[in-house]
Amino acid sequence: MDKVYIKILTQCKGFEWDEGNINKNWLKHKVSHAECEQTFFNRPLVIQDDLKHSEVEKRFYALGRTDSKRNLFIAFAIRNKRIRVISARDMSRKERKVYSNE
Repeated sequence: MDKVYIKILTQCKGFEWDEGNINKNWLKHKVSHAECEQTFFNRPLVIQDDLKHSEVEKRFYALGRTDSKRNLFIAFAIRNKRIRVISARDMSRKERKVYSNE
């Protein structure tokens, strides 16, 4: 993982979950908020800027793995030094290929 992203994540003080985002990923993709959080603590973790979706606020995406080895794509933002997961789903074939090359 790039040093810039390590610095960003180490400054975070947890996750931001509220009624608007805690169940959304479960309902759409069967990804729990616990799985989302696990992904940020497991390695390898690939993080990149999400330039396409950064008009209103700076967004990122992560490719990572849960404790049960589920490969996830997570779109997120940093708000008030907290990680706010915007979307989480299983990685696509193309994303799995990128992730396996790390």
